[in-house]
Amino acid sequence: MKKLFSNIKGDAFGGITAGIVALPLALAFGVSSGLGPEAGLYGAIFISFFAALFGGTSTQISGPTAPMTAVSIVIIAGMVAANDGSVEKAMPAILTVFLLAGIMQVGLGLLGLGKYIRYIPYPVVSGFMTAIGVIILLTQILPAIGYYPKEDTEFVEQFKPLAEEVILENILKEEAGEGILVLENFKETITQANAITPEQILNESQTLAAKEASGTVGAIKVMPRALQNINWLEFALALATIFIIYGFKRITKSIPSTLVALIVVSGVAFGFGLPYRPISEIPGGIPIPHLEIFTNFNIGSITPYIFTALTLALLGAIDSLLTSVVADNMTKTKHKPNKELIGQGIGNSIGSIFGGIPGAGATIRTVVNINAGGKTKLSGMIAGIMLLVIMLALGPVASKIPAAVLAGILVTVGIGVMDYKGLKAIPSLPKDIKLGPLKLSSEVLIMLVVLVLSTFWDLIYAVGIGLIIASLMFMKKIGDLTAERSDVKTLKEEVWDDEVGFPQDLKDQVFIKHLKGPLFFGSTSDFQALSLQIPSTARTVILRLGRMQYMDQSGLYAMEDMLQELKKNNIEVLFVGLLKQPRYMMERIDIIPDFIPNEHIFKTFKSCIQWVKDNLKDTD
Repeated sequence: MKKLFSNIKGDAFGGITAGIVALPLALAFGVSSGLGPEAGLYGAIFISFFAALFGGTSTQISGPTAPMTAVSIVIIAGMVAANDGSVEKAMPAILTVFLLAGIMQVGLGLLGLGKYIRYIPYPVVSGFMTAIGVIILLTQILPAIGYYPKEDTEFVEQFKPLAEEVILENILKEEAGEGILVLENFKETITQANAITPEQILNESQTLAAKEASGTVGAIKVMPRALQNINWLEFALALATIFIIYGFKRITKSIPSTLVALIVVSGVAFGFGLPYRPISEIPGGIPIPHLEIFTNFNIGSITPYIFTALTLALLGAIDSLLTSVVADNMTKTKHKPNKELIGQGIGNSIGSIFGGIPGAGATIRTVVNINAGGKTKLSGMIAGIMLLVIMLALGPVASKIPAAVLAGILVTVGIGVMDYKGLKAIPSLPKDIKLGPLKLSSEVLIMLVVLVLSTFWDLIYAVGIGLIIASLMFMKKIGDLTAERSDVKTLKEEVWDDEVGFPQDLKDQVFIKHLKGPLFFGSTSDFQALSLQIPSTARTVILRLGRMQYMDQSGLYAMEDMLQELKKNNIEVLFVGLLKQPRYMMERIDIIPDFIPNEHIFKTFKSCIQWVKDNLKDTD
């Protein structure tokens, strides 16, 4: 506790500054998620406070981030579509998934898995981050030019025939569930069908239109129509926002340019009474918990999203721990990864109960906090309190912010979140694989696969596929490298230093195999070729295993098959320098002592030579 208040002045200034920086981003992420600006604010308030209180990085400022919001949008859009386009009906299920993701993060921390996050390959992270940027840009172009598909009468009109079909299908489903749908009596069905109003058809048509234009593919589909229906005022507000954000940074970086853009453009639009489109109203008062998460809990509604929740939890973990590393480098401290995951999980869990979108450690806000003097957890807690005060005091004022301003802010976020370092490296990375006549870099291929699949298909599956491809390529490289380094060679072709004095008269009878590296499923095919390469004159094979640190089950059975083949041909096998793990594996299935008795296992090559001299005679 004493340490918590050891830097009150610096932490207060750092927290207040970080909270001000977080405000426009929280509003923008909330609006883009589909749950409204208050969802972004609630997420920023609760995640910032509780992740700081329980986390393992003293200077971390947490809240909604671009990657977490992008995945959240997918979840929200899917659940809203499954609930007849009603956000209100889908809200309990949406928040339950967010709560589940937070609980999973706590679980990851308790299981001590924080240290393993670093094993995710860079090309996967690079492709994902660039895809996030592309997704944000494509999806924010529509609101930036003031085009909303649900409000385009001509576009919505196209969906009316389908809307009627959907409504009738829902009536039939309801009647089937209630047991009143029978072939002999369609009276109830006909009555309900006749009762369908034009307003119902219009609402369903608008839902279908919004669904058609959702995501990157939907945005691209409606882009030609959107460009023909630009709202020039909204477009001007978005452009002004973008111009100020980039232009003000050249004047000074001590004041957040996003906040300046938000205040200036919103002030001009409101002050001059321009007919702009404002964001939805931010509710006043203290945030109220959504207890329907628990009272109306339905496992069936979230079962399809359990894997999605896990992905959200893992993404939040990666996002947060990467920011923790940045904070460590700036402050010369060392974060506690597992504790950080627990803190992030608690923050996301509590935030979801109050209707907030999930978040993670935010790099820019953390850097601002450190530069402003923040040193302890108190700074992150103050940032959350600062946002709560702003919301309570200025909620009605914030509700007047133009939607185009937040779209402009998100356009700059999309541009900034892309991994330009990875993109610039594309031409210089070695082309180490062949696809038909093409030579490509495996790193670039992974990055592009993740980028394309994330942008146009599914963020979650894209990361999974990227990890699988990266793992397979890594295993192939290690297998090739192992095979290359442990080529089967006779004594005449390669001689190690301690093999120099090997008896000349026994060289044709003895075949030596140098194993340099793990014997695992990626290298077994080359190893299995050993018996085919042994000269017909050889009566003994010496396997030098001092550099074979590891053997998996595939390697174990490859070894067993080879020893069986050699035994069938009456060839003696000697082991030299057998290490602990491979020996343990071979003892489990009785390779030792059934195929290789203990007296044929030598610690040194010198003792093996002595055995060879004592037991083998020249047959020439």
